[in-house]
Amino acid sequence: MTSSNQAINKLTVVGTGVIGNGWIARFLANGYDVIAYDPAEGAEAKTRNAVQQAWPSLKEMGLAPNAERAQLTFVHDLAEAVGEADLIQENVPEREELKKHVLSSIDEHAPKDAVIASSTSGIKPSILQDGLKHPKRVIVAHPFNPVYILPLVELVGGRDTHAAVLHHAEQFYQDVAMKPLIVHHEIEGHVADRLMEALWREALHIVNDGIATTEEVDNAIVYGAGLRWAQMGPFLTFHLAGGDQGMRHMLEQFGPALKQPWTKLEAPELTDELKEKVISGCDTHAGDESIAELERKRNEFLVKLLDLVEDYWPQSQGVAKN
Repeated sequence: MTSSNQAINKLTVVGTGVIGNGWIARFLANGYDVIAYDPAEGAEAKTRNAVQQAWPSLKEMGLAPNAERAQLTFVHDLAEAVGEADLIQENVPEREELKKHVLSSIDEHAPKDAVIASSTSGIKPSILQDGLKHPKRVIVAHPFNPVYILPLVELVGGRDTHAAVLHHAEQFYQDVAMKPLIVHHEIEGHVADRLMEALWREALHIVNDGIATTEEVDNAIVYGAGLRWAQMGPFLTFHLAGGDQGMRHMLEQFGPALKQPWTKLEAPELTDELKEKVISGCDTHAGDESIAELERKRNEFLVKLLDLVEDYWPQSQGVAKN
């Protein structure tokens, strides 16, 4: 079994969509050699283009001295791709049976001491490791888009995951400039996506009921809660809302309001009418700017915002463990 003393040097990324390519860019920027595998036609060209697009942001954030885009090797055989890997980052589509099939193949061909990490945003690791020959080395390592900029990665072990594997993975992701959050009790959607999903459901209700447009909902977050959450998150934000007595007074004063039906927990029916409201609203909001241009602006903003967050939320505090 994987030892916490064994270095992770050889990286393989399986599945090169948006998330997989984000991992590749981050790994390369931190000076690692990366092997990529994806059977889709044109996958290699798309990956190399994605890395090229991400590189300016990575350069601004700071590249490792030995970081080179040429350290990427694309192979077309899964067994070859994982055969000598120390860590395999799996990123195939969020279909349980497909993921389990791919993970089974990885499990069969990867070295027995390699860490197998799935980027799944919602599936519990116990489900993914069920039926594998070496389930103890399988974890969830769920990142956030764009992976090459955003530092949070949720690490979740399953029923059979060895504690040393999770600890070993935590050290590795710290080495690639990430903020690992170890989730000690597995749950569908992990932590961050469950929080975002709750906000997304309420946003859809507000648009569906004609209370606000997609642009107005976005503005409510951008110029209100989002500015505060980028620094402190919801709990410390509400702690300040309680004045000198902090959260104690906040809960006494506003706690009873939690019983009032301000929000709708279930998602609205995704009707054609609601789809059109959301799609047309986003198109109008984006204006003439292409997705590529919006992504470029997003990346520039996030790089600057991360610098500001670090100034006011020292790295020494890290990410609290769940």
